Amino acid sequence: MTDPDPDPAATAGLPIGTDADLAWVRQRVRQFAAGLGFGLVQQTKLVTAASELARNTLVHGGGGQVEITALADGPRRGIRLVFSDTGPGIGDVERAMTDGYSSASGLGLGLGGARRLVDEFSLDSRPGRGSVVTVVAWVAHFPGARAEPG
Repeated sequence: MTDPDPDPAATAGLPIGTDADLAWVRQRVRQFAAGLGFGLVQQTKLVTAASELARNTLVHGGGGQVEITALADGPRRGIRLVFSDTGPGIGDVERAMTDGYSSASGLGLGLGGARRLVDEFSLDSRPGRGSVVTVVAWVAHFPGARAEPG
């Protein structure tokens, strides 16, 4: 059963431990985004970024989790995704963020590509301590944004 209109305060935590989990992450991100009023192009960008980050969590971090949170800022709606793992961490964050850098197979976007697909991006990683990547996307055009005369 899909949730067509997630509560703006809703949060879902999903494990990332298998390839099947990657598909589930993509599906839930799309459901949240659609329910918040993201257009199809925005949904596709967000799901693409989420797919790349989930695969990084699995392949490079040895698995972990994603927390999906619907955001509300007045009439503005958005979504926050927090990918975390306890893997080896990223030794050279600057290099990892470079376009075209990839240390394994994936969508070929890398972290830099994922960063360009969202509105906000942060990465916290230290060798031996895992990684946390947080991304936020805001609905570019949302229904009900204009106040109706009343």
